[in-house]
Amino acid sequence: MPALQPQPEAMTLEQYEALPEDSHTEVFDGIAYDMSGPSKTHQSILTELLVELRGYIKRKGGLCSVLPAPFDVKLSDIPLTIVQPDLMIVCDRNKLDEKWCSGAPDFIIEIVSPGTQSNDYIRKLFYYKNYGVREYWIVDPQRKSVIVNYFEGDLLNVNYSFASTIKVNIYDDLYINFSELEI
Repeated sequence: MPALQPQPEAMTLEQYEALPEDSHTEVFDGIAYDMSGPSKTHQSILTELLVELRGYIKRKGGLCSVLPAPFDVKLSDIPLTIVQPDLMIVCDRNKLDEKWCSGAPDFIIEIVSPGTQSNDYIRKLFYYKNYGVREYWIVDPQRKSVIVNYFEGDLLNVNYSFASTIKVNIYDDLYINFSELEI
């Protein structure tokens, strides 16, 4: 019979807060995962999408906040679950303070890096859906695809190419034309 492997000790909020400020760490059910730094392509996509989303909200006089990584989202205290989405929209400003977003953002975009594919496609999909994110996009630069998960409308895993114009479902009239983005 194989020996059981010791389980890592669950990270506490105090331990997370004691990490170095430049740490790229996410925590799922108390287990910490280090994240790699973003590539130039990753950052270009992030910048283009940030400008599109922020521009729309400003034009509409909206009160939602658009925040890029790194900014912590605390989904759960026990077990500790903290993520750093690449881009998020938070419409309930009571969830925000200088430190983090406490609770699920309305909209999240994750840009896939080669080493984090299973996190974005599987783990984060599970957590974002179960903690109340309304809409979650997975942008994959290698596949040149965008997968839209609109949990409120039960639209899961709708696949688009970078040549598509894609509706942001949490808004009535916001569309992002990926072919016009400079990526």
